[in-house]
Amino acid sequence: MEDIIKLLPDHVANQIAAGEVVQRPASVVKELLENAIDAGADLIKLIVKDGGKTLIQVVDNGSGMSETDARLSFERHATSKISCAEDLFNLDTKGFRGEALASIAAIAHVDMHTRTESSETGTYIKIEGSKIVAQEVVATPKGTSISVKNLFFNIPARRNFLKSNQVELRHITDEFHRVALVHPHIEFHFYNNGSEIFNLPKAKHRQRITHVFGGRMKDRLVPVNEETEVVRISGFVCKPEFAKKSRGEQFFFANNRFIKSPYLHHAVVAAFEGLIKSDTYPGYFLYLDVDPASIDINIHPTKTEVKFDDENTLYAIIRSTIKHSLGQFNVAPILDFEHNPNLDTPYAFKGKEAVIPNVMVDASFNPFQEVSNKSVGRSLYQKPNTKGWENLYEGLETLVNTDDFSSLEIESETGVQGTFYSEDDEDASSGITFQLRRKYIVSTIKSGMLVINQNRAHERILFEKFLGEITVKEGISQQMLFPLELPFSHQDRTILKEMKESLSNVGFMFDTLDHETVKVTGVPLAVAESGIGTVLDRLIADYKEGFEGSEISQAELLAKTLAKNLAVRTGEALDQGSQLALVNDLFGCKEPTLSPFQKITYTIISEGDIEKKLN
Repeated sequence: MEDIIKLLPDHVANQIAAGEVVQRPASVVKELLENAIDAGADLIKLIVKDGGKTLIQVVDNGSGMSETDARLSFERHATSKISCAEDLFNLDTKGFRGEALASIAAIAHVDMHTRTESSETGTYIKIEGSKIVAQEVVATPKGTSISVKNLFFNIPARRNFLKSNQVELRHITDEFHRVALVHPHIEFHFYNNGSEIFNLPKAKHRQRITHVFGGRMKDRLVPVNEETEVVRISGFVCKPEFAKKSRGEQFFFANNRFIKSPYLHHAVVAAFEGLIKSDTYPGYFLYLDVDPASIDINIHPTKTEVKFDDENTLYAIIRSTIKHSLGQFNVAPILDFEHNPNLDTPYAFKGKEAVIPNVMVDASFNPFQEVSNKSVGRSLYQKPNTKGWENLYEGLETLVNTDDFSSLEIESETGVQGTFYSEDDEDASSGITFQLRRKYIVSTIKSGMLVINQNRAHERILFEKFLGEITVKEGISQQMLFPLELPFSHQDRTILKEMKESLSNVGFMFDTLDHETVKVTGVPLAVAESGIGTVLDRLIADYKEGFEGSEISQAELLAKTLAKNLAVRTGEALDQGSQLALVNDLFGCKEPTLSPFQKITYTIISEGDIEKKLN
């Protein structure tokens, strides 16, 4: 029998290894940014085009590499971070496996310019699919510049699985946030398709968070600090009133490395117990400093999943530390039975003395006395002249003939009646409905009883309404007398720009989306002014979570989100007219049986089922 096991060629092995390290353009951004930080750079520029598919370039002013090091950096398992297996348990750098550049070079076109501070000239290397095409001596600034072009050019199947440019750009932005937030001492610049997205100067942690997520984050942060023998915790948590229904700004960093830990996340949520609703999530930026020997960061290729020696202790410390911070800064409620807040002096009036008002009283005022213009000190009230009021009704009887109804048109409702009620049944219902437990609408039909879930039914009605408006572009907008200004981060404004056309079709109007504060000038008729910010926040959150990885269109996603946020809630009381309108509108929909989220909207209890129950 012939031997069937053989060694794979190097280029095939490199492509397989690249699949573990490089999953999408954001993976390349993460590896290149980490290498720049390990090189000691204090100025890093990130440049991307077409969501990273065409170009990803990272420029730093770090230590640079010599000609030999530049050549070796593209070899597999070539690294300057570790020299023996024991070093894996005492890591203080980002990259250490020596697979990043080799994996990237295996599936892309890579250009590198690098120079050390002591060298007068630098090195230029061009690689295509792991093959070195050119190597030259060039004049280049101190540091390293790596350009990754045409990602997955030699693996078309992997390239086809990439999402749209907007989705890939959001993933790149997420990786950029994770690196920038933990290194505020480094200046970062981020450019996309020639326009600057972020310009982050050197700052402290609180300022860096504000620069990344906008000025509105400044007043939402509560500082957290605790130092124990096991861990040193620093950072910030967001106030409970700013908790979101989606997982938004939630960042854990262990030894200056972004990590994902559902267990520790649960500790943060447990600290907010009783302060936020069960379906909302708090925001936090927590930095953990632990002994490198007590953490294993090499259990996953992306190095985001880590393992701690004693997670139970960490859980308890994080939970108690956050609780202490919330109480220390008077964020958590305090019971004081002797204090009456109604007697507190408003802040704007503290330190001011009471002023006795001057009241002018006209002692000679008489409302029943006619006053001439020459009177002084008397009331100017004058009774209106009502003489000849009977003449107002002359000729009115000739204009309206109350006995003639021949020209009166009545809208036919035979279609609706025919749907629900028997025309030849004298005992049939006359369209009367009632509400059960403020959740269901009950009505009678030919075959029995109809029970409708009011929330799901209204979601279906609004979904088809908004979807039609987006498609036909005939949404009605209610112009606001005073435009509403809402603060949004750059990433949120980018999403609003992507959805601007669809939003305008349903009635949302914006003055500008280029500044940190978004000015809303018009809203759909169904949106109350007090709920504009909530609806837009929910739209952005759903767009981040729902649009990615699904075949759903932007219009359908927008219609679903608006329907979910504006539909009648369970627990709302509806009058008789609203109940009938909801029933009629539901059965006027194209798909009345299911809500937009594929849940049953109504059920029919037949007369036979009722008789069986009563027998």
